[in-house]
Amino acid sequence: MSAPRPVPARAVRTETVVERSRFLCVLQPVPDEAAADAVVAAVRREFPGARHHCSARVLGDDGEVRRSSDDGEPAGTAGAPMLAALDGAGVTGAVAVVVRWFGGVLLGTGGLVRAYGGAVAGALAEAGVLRRHRVELVQVRADLAGAGRVEAELRRRHAVEDVEWGADGWRAVVAVPAGGREALAADLAAAGLPPAATDLTPLGPAVRPLP
Repeated sequence: MSAPRPVPARAVRTETVVERSRFLCVLQPVPDEAAADAVVAAVRREFPGARHHCSARVLGDDGEVRRSSDDGEPAGTAGAPMLAALDGAGVTGAVAVVVRWFGGVLLGTGGLVRAYGGAVAGALAEAGVLRRHRVELVQVRADLAGAGRVEAELRRRHAVEDVEWGADGWRAVVAVPAGGREALAADLAAAGLPPAATDLTPLGPAVRPLP
């Protein structure tokens, strides 16, 4: 199985000027369609006087969700090259909005394609990418008496998430390499924690940033 696609490392805004037309690219990492829609809507509210608010998004662990909008530009001259720039960089979990203010000079089909695609490519270069890998999530439970030792041992070797302390005990979610539940149990046993001291429940596969 191939590694999952990387995501943009951070949100950025970049600006270019082509034949007096101004292109502002807002690139942002997003987890899902609702978040992408919210970014597009926010950019529209922020720049209501702009002539176009074109957008493209790639979502899903493997980039299986792809959508774009020309927002009034000639068909295929804005959203498609923006989407091609995202795909060309191999990223997912990303939305790009390019706001255009017309400068009075017609750019033609080729000029628009280069301007919109270039705006996204430039933003991607500035944002950088965060590489990720496939993991298995395991819920670990322990009684309060041994929880401190369990957590300390887990944090020495693994990525620990969603820690909760309660009257009935301690729980956390641990990200381990695919198929690594047995290795997790072995690590705890090697630390002198018998199987009865902990409860390991598989939660299924996930994707996480590389440490």
